Amino acid sequence: MSRLLGRLGGAAAAHPWRTIGAWLIVLVAFTMLSAGFGGTPHDDYNVPGTESQAGTEFLRAHLPTMSGADARVVVHGKGPVDPATLEGLRGRLAAMPSAGDVSQPRMSADGDTALIAVRYTIPVTDFEGTAGMDALRAAAEPLVREGLQVEFGGQVAENISAPSGTAEAVGIVAALLILVFALGSVVAAGLPLIVAIAGLGVASAVIALLETVTDISGTAPTIATMVGLGVGIDYALLLVARHVEGLRAGLTPREAAAAANATAGSSVIVAGLTVLVSLFGLKLSTLPVYSSFGYATFAAVGAVMVAAVTLVPALCGLAGRRVLPRAVRKGTAVTTATAADPKADREADRKADREAGTAIARPGWTARWAALVGRRPVVAALGSLVVLAALSAPVLGMRTWPQDAGSQPTSNTTRLAYDLTSAEFGPGANGPLVIAVDTVKVPDVDGLVAALRTQPGVALVAPAARTGDAAVIIVEPATGPQDERTTALLDHLRADVLPDGALVTGLVAVFADISDRLADRLWVVVAFVVALSLLLLTVLFRAPVVAVKAAVMNLLSVAAAYGVMTAVFQTDAGARAVGLPHAVPVSSWVPILLFTVLFGLSMDYEVFLLSRVREDWLLTGDAQGSVVRGLSATGRVISGAAAIMVAVFVGFALDPDVTVKMTGVGMAAAVLIDATLVRLVLVPATMSLLGRANWWLPGWLDRLLPHVKGETSHPEPVPVA
Repeated sequence: MSRLLGRLGGAAAAHPWRTIGAWLIVLVAFTMLSAGFGGTPHDDYNVPGTESQAGTEFLRAHLPTMSGADARVVVHGKGPVDPATLEGLRGRLAAMPSAGDVSQPRMSADGDTALIAVRYTIPVTDFEGTAGMDALRAAAEPLVREGLQVEFGGQVAENISAPSGTAEAVGIVAALLILVFALGSVVAAGLPLIVAIAGLGVASAVIALLETVTDISGTAPTIATMVGLGVGIDYALLLVARHVEGLRAGLTPREAAAAANATAGSSVIVAGLTVLVSLFGLKLSTLPVYSSFGYATFAAVGAVMVAAVTLVPALCGLAGRRVLPRAVRKGTAVTTATAADPKADREADRKADREAGTAIARPGWTARWAALVGRRPVVAALGSLVVLAALSAPVLGMRTWPQDAGSQPTSNTTRLAYDLTSAEFGPGANGPLVIAVDTVKVPDVDGLVAALRTQPGVALVAPAARTGDAAVIIVEPATGPQDERTTALLDHLRADVLPDGALVTGLVAVFADISDRLADRLWVVVAFVVALSLLLLTVLFRAPVVAVKAAVMNLLSVAAAYGVMTAVFQTDAGARAVGLPHAVPVSSWVPILLFTVLFGLSMDYEVFLLSRVREDWLLTGDAQGSVVRGLSATGRVISGAAAIMVAVFVGFALDPDVTVKMTGVGMAAAVLIDATLVRLVLVPATMSLLGRANWWLPGWLDRLLPHVKGETSHPEPVPVA
């Protein structure tokens, strides 16, 4: 792999316009294909094997007008609302495409608010874009012209997701500033951004093409962009930094590109493959929507990984020595490419480095820090473990629940409808339970309705709607959808009240089943991802101790990120700090998604750091000194890469979508913790304690493992294509 990547890097640097032209052709071709044949996002919220799914399928077969999506139209006036106005609204709502049942207006006690429920014959995922909301708004337009307030809730309104682009813009600007500071050159700083954006351009087209053959969630492209932007910039930064190292060592731009691709490029491929392998864990959730997150993110990471090892050497070859800081270029009497005396040229470069004070590989604060930790490894390790335990502690109180309108900003129509409904009709009206009844098995439906009305926690039970062998009973809890008491009521009804043949479905029941399923599958996903990562790292480093230690440290990072996320979102002060009106449960979608992505990203830094440590260890045999020198060589780059990741993820924490916001906060926290407590404290401390045992490899395993060439093995001269 090392020799192949070296040849690829050298060829790209020697013929940069060919490489850039090839990428432009690929980008244009995929963009045109996606424009002509691309699909649209489509969520699949089916939860196979659950009671709520069985209830939905029963209604689809026997009562289709009650089996699809729902919407709530809330009309509020300064005084009593005219019944004739509401009747006209009902008629327009009933005429909407796919509308099944439109309820009679439910009036508030003072008559100034009306609630109309709309049931559709299709699931919410079958609406094209904003078509469902557009129809609702068109039906309500005459009331708005009369001065009435009309807000929309329910699945149709809450399923609309419209990314603003603000998150991406904030992340890119912050990343550029950090890159300029880290590399000292505007040209060098621009390269990683160009590479990441090019990779994401291809990935976006691939995702659109995937939408024609499978369901891709509406949120999945945003998550994929978040991850792809972060790793794409990081991978390119690692390559650019190693390329600059080569230039300072006296190599020509072509030679430096080949050497960087052979060494750092190998780390990029391994790190990218680790992320891709981790994403396979999403399939184990058994939820189709999670698979779509995996497909989209896989496309993004794969595209930016390929872009990094092809476009970076091409752009570096095109830029020549302009990737070096201005002070370095001015201090060099002649360029490496034209120097008559290479030794004198290298000495001039080193002198310029001393004057500029920006040599990336020169021992600096990271080396001094690693040496300090190495002198007191027990204290450093115990101290960092205590901090990690404290950060992880809130996870013991984590409560998960998929997002709903109660978590949205107060400017959203869904939140306004939620608040009006809660104030006028009770919080349970925002999340009614739908009970599908097979009247062959449960003939006494009226008796069941009467029994439900006597249950504690039930605010309202509507008369049963019957047709053929099926009936539907709507039950409104006394508490809101996110309230733990609502989930407790659901469990009580299922376990103690409802007979066989009565199935609870509806949004609240679906959400509860999703939360339970994801909580059960989390441990399966964790075991799968950790096992595959252990195998990959053992093959890569030929050091099982290092692999196990890396996996444990990454688990600690993820646990701390969970704790931070719980503390932020499940407290009023933390929630308000990130733009939410009050504390909310952690979205059920986030923990598994966060784990699979974060475990792969944490392995990135582990690979980057340990590759250089192992390279030094193979050259010197000095177990402790290799840690100091490896951390010194990579500390600045890893710190810069981590800062970029944090900036990108914090930018996505500004997204109005609660799932994206939580994912951004969790990832930013994890990367910050990983790049500080783990890489700067735990890694040097534990490696100092273990010494040569870090690289222990039993003979039988040595014979089984393949040899992977690259930055993790003894360096060899790299042929330049």
